[in-house]
Amino acid sequence: MASRTVSKDIITLRGSASIVSEFFGYAANSILYNRGIYPEESFSKVKKYGLTLLLTQDDGVKSFISGLTSQLSEWLEAGKLQRVVLVIMSKATSEVLERWNFNIETDAEVVEKGVIKEKSDKEIMREIQAIMRQIASCITYLPCLDEACVFDVLAYTDKDTTVPMAWVESDAKLINNPQMVKLHSFDTKIHKVDTIVSYKNDEWEDEE
Repeated sequence: MASRTVSKDIITLRGSASIVSEFFGYAANSILYNRGIYPEESFSKVKKYGLTLLLTQDDGVKSFISGLTSQLSEWLEAGKLQRVVLVIMSKATSEVLERWNFNIETDAEVVEKGVIKEKSDKEIMREIQAIMRQIASCITYLPCLDEACVFDVLAYTDKDTTVPMAWVESDAKLINNPQMVKLHSFDTKIHKVDTIVSYKNDEWEDEE
């Protein structure tokens, strides 16, 4: 008698943490490239999420993002990470020009009881793909950054979270009266990530 094997797309807490932290790494690279924070020639093309993406080849930035995604994965698996914010600032004045907010909702039952969820890898990839496309097209909805800029990353965690020495307490690096654009979200069934970019509004009326 013939038989067939039916597979399910099982998502574990560790697997979800890996998916989300990896997404942050690619999203950060895409933001740095598309906002012109580093020279175009310092990035190389890779295939990911069914798209052609750009990854930095700058050793310092690569090391920073690698350490970042590793730490985020640990916090995600512990259910301690609430939000990650990539901040773009003026190099000359440190004024905050953009905040890329990634808000995270974690299924507490999964963290506490170790239950598993089901969702297809393809569906998760499609959701992430939609966000990456929006980041790549950000020049159509964000103002031009016409000065040299630097970036930083803020992580919002539960108060009882153990924080490595490399991370320091920081102010929220907010923008006064920002404009905001909500991007797509994605959901592994364990972690849901909502993305909003806020930016400095330079619109003003000519009084002459």
